[in-house]
Amino acid sequence: MAPAIPTSPLALGTPSAPIQADPSLWDRIATWVSEHKAVVYTIAGVAVVVTTAGAVYYVRSGPAQETTPRPSKKERRKRKQAERDAETGKAPASTEKAESPAPAAGSKAASVDSADELPEIDETTVLEYSDAERKQLAQKLKEAGNKAYGDKDFEKAIGLYSQAILCRPDPVYYSNRAACHNALSSWNKVVEDTTAALNLDPEYVKALNRRANAYDHLGKYSEALLDFTASCIMDGFKNKQSAESVERLLKKFAETKAKEILQDKAPRLPSSTFVGNYIQSFRAKPRPEGLEDSEELSEDTGLGQLQKGLKALESKTGPGYEEAAEAFDKALELGGLGEHAAYAYNLRGTFRCLKGKHEEALADLSKSVELDPDMTQSYIKRASMNLELGDPDKAEEDFTTALSKNDQDPDIYYHRAQLHFIKAEFADAQKDYQKSIDLDRDFIFSHIQLGVTQYKMGSIASSMSTFRRCMKNFEKTPDVYNYYGELLLDQGKYQEAIERFDTAIELERETKPTGMNVLPLINKSLALFQWKQDFAEAEALCKKALIIDPECDIAVATMAQLLLQQGKVTEALGYFERAAELARTEGELVNALSYAEATRTQIQVQEKYPKLASKLQGMGPVG
Repeated sequence: MAPAIPTSPLALGTPSAPIQADPSLWDRIATWVSEHKAVVYTIAGVAVVVTTAGAVYYVRSGPAQETTPRPSKKERRKRKQAERDAETGKAPASTEKAESPAPAAGSKAASVDSADELPEIDETTVLEYSDAERKQLAQKLKEAGNKAYGDKDFEKAIGLYSQAILCRPDPVYYSNRAACHNALSSWNKVVEDTTAALNLDPEYVKALNRRANAYDHLGKYSEALLDFTASCIMDGFKNKQSAESVERLLKKFAETKAKEILQDKAPRLPSSTFVGNYIQSFRAKPRPEGLEDSEELSEDTGLGQLQKGLKALESKTGPGYEEAAEAFDKALELGGLGEHAAYAYNLRGTFRCLKGKHEEALADLSKSVELDPDMTQSYIKRASMNLELGDPDKAEEDFTTALSKNDQDPDIYYHRAQLHFIKAEFADAQKDYQKSIDLDRDFIFSHIQLGVTQYKMGSIASSMSTFRRCMKNFEKTPDVYNYYGELLLDQGKYQEAIERFDTAIELERETKPTGMNVLPLINKSLALFQWKQDFAEAEALCKKALIIDPECDIAVATMAQLLLQQGKVTEALGYFERAAELARTEGELVNALSYAEATRTQIQVQEKYPKLASKLQGMGPVG
């Protein structure tokens, strides 16, 4: 099982996914946002943070800039009352009569005393009335429509509202008629009427919500998301239902899109940083007899391909890992592996797992233990797969079986500790990490994870002591300084943290010139951002990381967040779309698409409602 060592102190609250070398990219970003509220999406005064649960909005404070006249309090009261009447079917005491010019004595409108006496209005007969009479008739027709709506006679209500509209096109009348179509599930007609209402009043929140709901039913999730987002901004984020709708639609859109993408998306390996960290979570062992470098095997044989793949692994580079995956596939195709067949299935299963081909990986690992029941590493890897697929009981069974085969294998305890860590069973995790150390004190990640677990348990002094011992005993190992730096950063000790990241960066360059782990660069970027808001240097470090490892999803997501914080929205969107391309699993893809769509939607809101942002700048932060 891959180490659950956090790649950032910001991820300390979120355990990693079962097989990942680092915490889920999106969990990490979500934790960063939720704990610090520092990296947010800012557009013209409106900031949106997208987490794994959806979107949370904030409005940047600033001087109020009213660019369009607001309706008077009296007008707003009238509209709200009219909307309530439409929902309940109650005929309100109209204030509109008092504001309308009185109809001339003897006029047709003046002679109407009750709803039953309302004349039939069509495009011809409406011309017989004066403007003042049409206004009065429109009000009476609307009130009659409200009554019919309350009686659930929606067809009658539609007819009455339609006549009211002929007398006087009014956004409320269109919205009320849309409510009738909504009750009849006539979603296209809801869209038509709410659009008409919005053409008359672009900031009519209730009409926006009704249209968004109709778009949702029609499966037009992007359109629904745009309307609900605009609605949230217009009403100052006070409507909880609208905000929840934004979250739900982001998830629905992303899930639908992800399924479409995955149908045609070829499996691919994650970044070399990810793969390298996964592989090094198992103790290095010499090659099996017969596959050493000293013996040259023909690449036309299964054994030759197996040897080729093992050599490629040692490069610790993206191309090397790709070559290794291809070689392990070919080795099993060619066959003739003899006693090494179980080992070959283990390796192919590992890379299938890394590509997200879960079922095929499980089959390979099961075949491996079938051929060699004593190969404990295959049980461990299968346990991690079962855990990721949501079956912790099977994972426990695999660990139990592995221990029955060899209870002195330190890898079993280390990876079982990872299971406990993920489940937040920190006391059990600590015991297993310590057992792993007792059996093999030279494996650095057992020490590191023990220190992280102690930190999670609140034993800060013990954790710091563990890391200081690590720096003494593993002084040339960059991972020690990187993860110690993360704990320091979590405590706000910025200068010390950056010093540790610098040491890690230098050691990475010295010890791994071709396969440098870029996480210290990204962590230093985050530290400079949090400490000094140094965007330029933070961006530069992320760009260096992406030059070294272009597939590093964490570097991509961090760049996106840094760009958003600076208002470089279009550039940020490009990075979120890149993150979606790099996503390895459906869950990662859903989250990446959620970020991208939220970003794209906010751009569209800004374009569609250019006056809205300045109008909202006077509002304080809301959540």
